[in-house]
Amino acid sequence: MSDNKNHKIALINHGCAKNLVDSELMLGLLAQNGFDITLNDDEADIVIINTCSFIHDAERESVQSIIETSDKGKKIIITGCLPQKHQDELKKAVPEAAAMLGTSDIEKIVEAVKAAQQNKEYFCSISKEPVYTYPENAQRQQITVGASSYVKIAEGCNYQCGYCVIPKLRGPYRSRTIENIVKEVKELGKKGVSEIVLIAQDTTAYGIDLYKKPSLAKLLNELNKIEDINWIRVMYTYPSMFDDELIDAYANCEKVVKYVDIPLQHSHPEMIKAMRRPVMDYRLFIEKLRNKIQDVAIRTTFIVGYPGETQEMFEHLYEFTKWAKFDKMGAFEFSREKGTYADTLPAQIPSRIKKQRRNKLMKLQNKISLEVNKTFIGKELPCIIESITDEGTTIARSYRDAPEVDGLVYINTDELLVPGDIETVKITGCDDYDLYGVLD
Repeated sequence: MSDNKNHKIALINHGCAKNLVDSELMLGLLAQNGFDITLNDDEADIVIINTCSFIHDAERESVQSIIETSDKGKKIIITGCLPQKHQDELKKAVPEAAAMLGTSDIEKIVEAVKAAQQNKEYFCSISKEPVYTYPENAQRQQITVGASSYVKIAEGCNYQCGYCVIPKLRGPYRSRTIENIVKEVKELGKKGVSEIVLIAQDTTAYGIDLYKKPSLAKLLNELNKIEDINWIRVMYTYPSMFDDELIDAYANCEKVVKYVDIPLQHSHPEMIKAMRRPVMDYRLFIEKLRNKIQDVAIRTTFIVGYPGETQEMFEHLYEFTKWAKFDKMGAFEFSREKGTYADTLPAQIPSRIKKQRRNKLMKLQNKISLEVNKTFIGKELPCIIESITDEGTTIARSYRDAPEVDGLVYINTDELLVPGDIETVKITGCDDYDLYGVLD
């Protein structure tokens, strides 16, 4: 095992939180096998680059990272979505890569690193039909330090949304067992993690493969019993799977934050249908959430400029956004991806129009967000302490804000607060996305 100490290994992560968990699992497997890990890739001999391939911009960022690291003379191992999607092209473009692993092959990371150490011939493990198995025995080596930790409850996706390449890259939906998730969350709680953030391609489908029915509500009820955890946050839910049992779990589990992240993608029925998503009455659904979950914050995302989106359809989305007054909302220009249904559709929308529509929608949301934030001035909000800046400003997040994607709460206080603690903050001011407050 001492041979493994001869080379320092670093990892550069790209993409979503689900990728981050994979990166931490790979580092955990390497640490368990005696490898010397560094967080500084400049001092590493071998650099693992875990890539994203969701849209063109993400691919470009991953490729740039590969080029820069290779130019520094490092041995590189490329993992994740990019090799899964472009194996042959990537091998030609980066012949110096020591190894490549696909999305469902992360357990082979130890073999890949050993091959790179020993200057063996190019090591490749990319399953043609990816089927992800969570390496339950790996002790995650966390590269994010803070109050929160992501917990992957499932991987893969059984939907065939028109714009999305994920099912091809990640394979069919596979849930982890409730027992294994509970065990991991208990361990995170003992390490001092205060908030867990549940993630999957679609969290509301959790358990269908294992328990033959949606089981997210049951999982939330079990996690709610864990003493060391203060907050449980759920990301990436799906509208048609958000049933009454799940709404009740949100409403009744005191540790589950009243925050619904539900990417709706559009409002016009014809557009939703064209996206190959379930058509349902979103207005009725949002009203139900607000009636049944007290003080709920709703976050969504929309895609503008999907093929065939007329001006009338966009105006429908604009008016729907105006009516819904989402607490948080992101809008994205449709990105044409090879291998997806939407790539083959006629009536592709010009970039200029996509940009105009996105800007118009985000301008509306900025206004709505400011209006929503103003309603909290003078009120108290529970906030999780994130960090303290060198200047002494305390940075926190309210229960209404997910890590990395939403706003922050800046607290003016002389008290030394502990990251991870939940404090009651009196809101004294705001801007479009952030709140300002004092300790009550």
